Amino acid sequence: MNAINPNSSAATGTPAYRGINPATGQVLSEHPFATDEEAGQAVESAHAAFREWRARDISDRAAVVRRIAELFEERTEELAQVITREMGKPIGESRGEAEFSAEIFRYYADHGPALAADQVLASTDESTSVIQRRPLGVLLGIMPWNYPYYQVARFIAPNLVMGNTILLKHAEVVPESALAIHQLLEDAGVPAGVYQNVFATHEQTATLIADPRVQGVSLTGSERAGAAVAEQAGRHLKKAVLELGGSDPYVILSTDDPREAARQALAVRLENTGQACNSNKRMIVMDDVFDEFVDEMVARVAELAPADPSSEQEKTFGPLSSEAAADTLAEQIERAVAAGGTLHTGGARVNRPGFYVSPAVITDIPRDAEIYREEFFGPVVAVYRVSSDEEALDLANDTQYGLGSAVFAIEPGRAERLAEGLEAGMVGANQSPPETADMPFGGVKRSGYGRELGPLGMDEFVNKRLMAVAKTS
Repeated sequence: MNAINPNSSAATGTPAYRGINPATGQVLSEHPFATDEEAGQAVESAHAAFREWRARDISDRAAVVRRIAELFEERTEELAQVITREMGKPIGESRGEAEFSAEIFRYYADHGPALAADQVLASTDESTSVIQRRPLGVLLGIMPWNYPYYQVARFIAPNLVMGNTILLKHAEVVPESALAIHQLLEDAGVPAGVYQNVFATHEQTATLIADPRVQGVSLTGSERAGAAVAEQAGRHLKKAVLELGGSDPYVILSTDDPREAARQALAVRLENTGQACNSNKRMIVMDDVFDEFVDEMVARVAELAPADPSSEQEKTFGPLSSEAAADTLAEQIERAVAAGGTLHTGGARVNRPGFYVSPAVITDIPRDAEIYREEFFGPVVAVYRVSSDEEALDLANDTQYGLGSAVFAIEPGRAERLAEGLEAGMVGANQSPPETADMPFGGVKRSGYGRELGPLGMDEFVNKRLMAVAKTS
């Protein structure tokens, strides 16, 4: 494998990839962009490696992926410390992310060969026709900072088993996480050229997408980035998978315990300090339980205090990933209040080093306000009051996004009926949609297209070709 290029002497000027500790604002590491020559060499290496990698038996490839899973488990603490320092994830969640990544690699090591097996369509005395699943070639992954291991794992695990080779452009604020993955895969025995970390510029990324040797691209990121990548991929007739933003509805139609429902909803919302694309960013609550739900939410949020994410203290919140993220969120909260929303608690920058914004609870954001259409990517609890199931469904679907969703009710069948009308790629009735290695992940509308994880994740970057063989005597 190659890491292109953490220490290139050819690059000049301000380092492009910079890790900054969000809890302190201190620079952790700096790495220059790859040169154009290095980026081109990475494609050539991946293309050359593909011939040998695809020729290996799928069980051999699966064995390598199984070793990746083992190393993620063995290095959980080391890996967790890296992402907690570099993007501010609470340390307990960082350990969970490393462990979940191991589960993903193990799932595809165990199930990948069966998922990739030939599917017989017809068999007669004269011929047999089957659907074969074969690798496409070199793939480009463009990954975000908020889950630095998990989102890489769900892209590369099925594709390594399938026989594709990978170029990985990680987010510019998590270079040490990118290099940790690279080193782990190298130690697991992934051959040279099969997986390469490339510290690419946006221009180099566009060039990689255009390269005829690159057969597909997967991006997890913002709507703006997804639109740019989709345009570039479409122009060059490349397969693309996009997992973009979300503003997931979390609907409470009825509950025996509004306060417990609020506590459960808050736990989901504050995961990763609210920096999750499929977080429950819009809580839609029936009016007869609304006041008690909001009161409990405000009380629990007000208890939280800022803390270093490595501290493992309870009733605390960590920093956002960057100064820009903190400033943007604080400005969005100000606009929500100016538009007519009611701020019950929190929502301001914290007077301490690092990129902290106190968690906020906001109600009554008008649906005709511009801010209503925006995604709050941080610890903001936005709650909306409704008076009927029909109003709840209309509000839930009143968004450009369609990633995840959940609806809760105590009456038999009520949650399921409303869930049937939700416009989202993942829907839960009386539960949030499960996030496990064997369950597909992805959205509709402006949340993107394509699926990762589970059997569907194995089927995205493959040539599902028809093979018809005449029988000879």
